[in-house]
Amino acid sequence: MIRKVAITGPESTGKSMLAEQLAAFYHTVWVPEYAREYLETLGKPYQEEDILLIAKGQIAAEGCKLKQADRFLFCDTELLVTKIWSEVKYQRCHPWIIKTMSEHKYDLYLLCDIDLPWQYDPLREHPDQRQYLFDIYFRELKNMQRPFAVVRGTGADRINNAIEIINNFL
Repeated sequence: MIRKVAITGPESTGKSMLAEQLAAFYHTVWVPEYAREYLETLGKPYQEEDILLIAKGQIAAEGCKLKQADRFLFCDTELLVTKIWSEVKYQRCHPWIIKTMSEHKYDLYLLCDIDLPWQYDPLREHPDQRQYLFDIYFRELKNMQRPFAVVRGTGADRINNAIEIINNFL
């Protein structure tokens, strides 16, 4: 049985790096953030309908990587990210995302804390709303009653904290 671990949280909290490091540590594969690939090739500013396409692309990419996984599959972002992104940007979320999110669950969600310095990236939009966004993620995970833990620390401490959480939960 493959255990699925979602790495989630606000932008610039080290989700991609953490997913890659965890996959290396556990000798398995990870699912990169599909939004980055999509937006970098879009060639124009994104629109609301792009968020739905990104959500579907993330789920499809996860399905492909699941076939290659060994014991664990680490997912850099998941549908909660697209839900919050859509609600913050457009004050609504497509029903497909909400429905699929309720059906598509993970064994563990790792919520990345905002204790890393924000780094500029042309795809990032909210350097001044990190605490606000973190609080939304925390509240959503708690309300959905999903198994989650907050990953904190910098450098080696962050990956070591994540490994300890995974080993204790799973």
